[in-house]
Amino acid sequence: MADTVLHPQRTHRRRVPPPRSPRPGGLLRGLLRTARPKQWVKNALVVAAPAAAGRLLTAGTLTELALVFALFTACAAAVYLVNDARDAEADRAHPVKRHRPVAAGQVPVPVAYAVGGALAVLAPLLAARLTNPAVALLLTAYLGMQLAYCVSLKHVLVVDLVVVTTGFLMRAVAGGLALGIPLSRWFLITTGFGALFMVSAKRYSEAVQMAGKAGVTRVLLTEYTTGYLRFVWQLAAGVAVLGYCLWALEESGAPHPGLLPWRQLSMVAFILAVLRYAVFADRGTAGEPEEVVLGDRALALIGLAWLAMYALAVAHW
Repeated sequence: MADTVLHPQRTHRRRVPPPRSPRPGGLLRGLLRTARPKQWVKNALVVAAPAAAGRLLTAGTLTELALVFALFTACAAAVYLVNDARDAEADRAHPVKRHRPVAAGQVPVPVAYAVGGALAVLAPLLAARLTNPAVALLLTAYLGMQLAYCVSLKHVLVVDLVVVTTGFLMRAVAGGLALGIPLSRWFLITTGFGALFMVSAKRYSEAVQMAGKAGVTRVLLTEYTTGYLRFVWQLAAGVAVLGYCLWALEESGAPHPGLLPWRQLSMVAFILAVLRYAVFADRGTAGEPEEVVLGDRALALIGLAWLAMYALAVAHW
């Protein structure tokens, strides 16, 4: 108290100046960063169905798929913007997420909401006009599901895994719907459970890395057990492999038209890829799927070998 009387200036708190309005260039860069460009590689799954049907190189296909890719990217960007705007306060208290543009103030929260909302409205409308109603409905369903995930579903056990997995599956289905390609049951089973394998492996890795630490990034990680998440990714990997093998052996008994039975041989590369990916899952280092695949040379080479054999099987060489 005496110290306050003798030195009254010490009781004065330094006024924090109001945040400056972001410069246009900085705002645009912030919006781009919030749209997660590194995640756009996931949208390349739109080529999966046309490639599986051997229609990837037909006239007009690449143009149509490029459009679907752009529309899905816009929808994903809308979800990221709304998510970061909604979580801005919580992200500011996180040692890593506080550097996100919205949390750091580079992108004002109202701007993030406005741009995200605009993209969420425009993408399905453009899809209805430029592609077909099926793609527009799929994008609308994707947006509704992902926004519900941001609001509440990410806090529901198991449902959070299903929603993220379904997002991958929708990307793979979108290309087929845009081109009117029938989707086989094996394609849906392999793609769906393959996505669940990678999603649950990522969750398992997060749980392993955050075990015993404060400040868990996902609240549900405190409710999942590592044993359960391990069970999920092992089950999903097994079903994905089974579905792929059943597809490859579906023509058993019929003479293959190519030089070698590439369809059946591709099972080897597919299983090796799953086994290699499982190494990272088991270690608890399976982060973003694209980073795992592109960051491991052996896995990338196995993936290229599988792509080559799959392409030869589809082309009947």
